Amino acid sequence: MSKLTHLDDRGQANMVDVAGKPITTRTAIATAHISMRPDTLAAIRAGDIKKGDVLGTARIAGIMAAKKTHELIPLCHPLLITKVGIDFEYSDTGVRITATVRCNGQTGVEMEALTAASVAALTIYDMAKALEKTMRIEDVHLLYKEGGKSGRFVAEK
Repeated sequence: MSKLTHLDDRGQANMVDVAGKPITTRTAIATAHISMRPDTLAAIRAGDIKKGDVLGTARIAGIMAAKKTHELIPLCHPLLITKVGIDFEYSDTGVRITATVRCNGQTGVEMEALTAASVAALTIYDMAKALEKTMRIEDVHLLYKEGGKSGRFVAEK
């Protein structure tokens, strides 16, 4: 197993120095699913949520979250993100969120994609919680990443 890079020689938390790494295009895609009752899903699809446009608001929240990941996750670097895309797909049981994040930099954007997908799901919950408090945010994971020393990763299906 490789050494954990966020720990120094004494086992203390350490922000990795990426100054010596080459700048490459980094891309990450993450997903989350929010499960809900059929009536809640129907209300979201029909635009019948009193707080407004659920998916439009969740898209903006996901984009903002990606840009602020370094403020939320203690050892993440602030990045000059060049793209954040938030897509939604309805399923029989809820909404699947897919977040794509890209930058040209010295460290990856996996955490930014995971944060974007998670916050978009949380925003859907917030917008629809008056109808249902039993919604579940599930299956948050990295689907894909490329760029940097470790190269390409594709999640197994």
